[in-house]
Amino acid sequence: MSLLNKVKNFNSIPNKPSILVVGDLMIDRYIMGSATRLSPEAPVPVVNVKNETATLGGAGNVVQNLVALGAKVSIAGMIGDDAGGQQVIEILKNDGVETESLVKDSSRPTTVKTRVLVGSHQLVRIDRETTNPISIELENQLVEKFESVIENKDIVIFSDYNKGLFALSLTQRLIKIANQHQKKVIVDPKGLNYEKYSGAYIIKPNRKELAEAAKVEGIKTNEDIQKAAEIILNQTNAAYLIVTLSEDGMAIISKDRTQLLSVKATEVFDVTGAGDTVIATIAYFLAVGFSIEEACELANHAAAIVIRHIGSATTTIDEILADMVSG
Repeated sequence: MSLLNKVKNFNSIPNKPSILVVGDLMIDRYIMGSATRLSPEAPVPVVNVKNETATLGGAGNVVQNLVALGAKVSIAGMIGDDAGGQQVIEILKNDGVETESLVKDSSRPTTVKTRVLVGSHQLVRIDRETTNPISIELENQLVEKFESVIENKDIVIFSDYNKGLFALSLTQRLIKIANQHQKKVIVDPKGLNYEKYSGAYIIKPNRKELAEAAKVEGIKTNEDIQKAAEIILNQTNAAYLIVTLSEDGMAIISKDRTQLLSVKATEVFDVTGAGDTVIATIAYFLAVGFSIEEACELANHAAAIVIRHIGSATTTIDEILADMVSG
């Protein structure tokens, strides 16, 4: 059966996968207005606010991609005991996401990134966040919540945005619990220490992240990719590295083979959030029994769809099917 027909057959089945996302949650706030004069107090523009919006950022992008695909989604992570944290919960619940595995940390704010825009020009970004590792008490709370829900999940995604959640201790505890329950862990990594992801099934860096983590000088050729990937596979014992390569597509690398998938996009407007779409799509299709090669092929189509839009975007299975037909 062709991959296209396999997806069509699956799409008619009502039972969808149950996926647990563990990750750094944040709010992306946008203040939009006009500026026609300078302030008398300082040589800066005065912005007359016309509109304000707030969306989920960080791991929330992965969550919303999964929701768009039709998955049943649960989220585990850390938020502040503040208005930003409450807003995170409200947005997630409106999307039908289970939030019982969130832990509130009264010692830190919910990460909020506020952008002030005049027309298409961003004047300033204001970040409100603390990125210190979470306390052992909160780590224990999160582990307890993770253990209570893992049995009923089909697959787990770690969405690491380097905001203090994925310290070595917690990351390893969660991976061991998932492996004990025979649940695959797929990691979207950040930072330089990939050893903390040891035992994960898939680690999905982009080209630049792979070079930095493997401590190699740039990655330009297929041989460069394989050498860098070998370093990370030896460090982590991951079954696969999936390396996103922008205009060059993606590479699926294990200890015994490398497969390159060419990019599907014909138009590129904005790659923001494409990595979140890729990891969500791979997890979704692996969770329902597709092979890793099939899941990556479908993720390639999904990425091609979202990069045709400005800003973070999501896609659906119907849109992926349409892209496969048109391609």
